[in-house]
Amino acid sequence: MLGRMSELGEELEHIAAAARRYAGPGEELEAVIAAEPGRGARVYLCAFAAGEARSWLALDEAAAPLEDRSLLRDAVSIAAMCEIADEVAGGGDLEGLRARLAELRATEQPEGIDEAEHAAVALREAIDLPPRLAAPEYLDRVGAAARRLERALGETAASPFAEAMKHAVGAVEELKLEVESAYKGTLS
Repeated sequence: MLGRMSELGEELEHIAAAARRYAGPGEELEAVIAAEPGRGARVYLCAFAAGEARSWLALDEAAAPLEDRSLLRDAVSIAAMCEIADEVAGGGDLEGLRARLAELRATEQPEGIDEAEHAAVALREAIDLPPRLAAPEYLDRVGAAARRLERALGETAASPFAEAMKHAVGAVEELKLEVESAYKGTLS
């Protein structure tokens, strides 16, 4: 896994160097996000900032501007969903939850505390540290680990993680519109 992260880090550095050529006057490259929306293509979403204004460009693996609107939308969607999954998994404060579980173990030793602590550790391990590749497989891995933790904590009916992800759809749609409307390239 460490090898994959360092390879991705090198890819991101290469793409960032290429992306800087597309910066307009007063713009700075703010972020490069790697995404694999599931069609065998890797897309690098590049955000540029000039004060409050933001513009976007997606580059392919050859560092050429992406022109496929559908692929761009898919890349933005999976990148946003993975980011949201990281933020809401474990109730949005996984480290705080782990601390509360440790406190419960020490003070009350409730039944199932081992399972809950193991599930919390598994969720922490499922969430990649940056740099991360946003991909459906990643989202599935985090979702499965979040559900395991929810079950260990007694959530057997509806999944709070799944509900939070459903409510994020509007924000993802807004981001797609923002990226398209402030896109530096031509989309077909």
